[in-house]
Amino acid sequence: MPRFVVQEHHASTLHYDFRLELDGVLKSWAVPKGPSMDPAHKRLALEVEDHELEYGGFEGTIEEGSYGAGEVRIWDSGQYESLGGGPDDGKWEFSLDGRWLKGAFVIFLMKGKKGQWLIVKKKDGLEQPGFKLEPVIMP
Repeated sequence: MPRFVVQEHHASTLHYDFRLELDGVLKSWAVPKGPSMDPAHKRLALEVEDHELEYGGFEGTIEEGSYGAGEVRIWDSGQYESLGGGPDDGKWEFSLDGRWLKGAFVIFLMKGKKGQWLIVKKKDGLEQPGFKLEPVIMP
């Protein structure tokens, strides 16, 4: 099964990099508020460039003056299964099996908003109403 990873990224502002392995790369989105296990939380996900698979295991400091400078830690990781669609379709459903993120999710492109997606937990019995994301590194 392919992998997913969510990296907590303390750059100019705290955000979470959500990455799904596909076709030999990590498809990537920056999620300002981080993913949620609560279906009521529709999270903005800004599409960013694909990353090499090896980057999915990166934790450490990106040097000052470099793009994305700051601390990076893995917040969650695991395997996922595609349930339909894909990034080229503008809608992708998948099931995650990680430490914190579990069950069915959908990410879809917002109409008329190039590169702006929403990621939402689907109701599947694993949802957690009121989910509060706890950072790995306290700001």
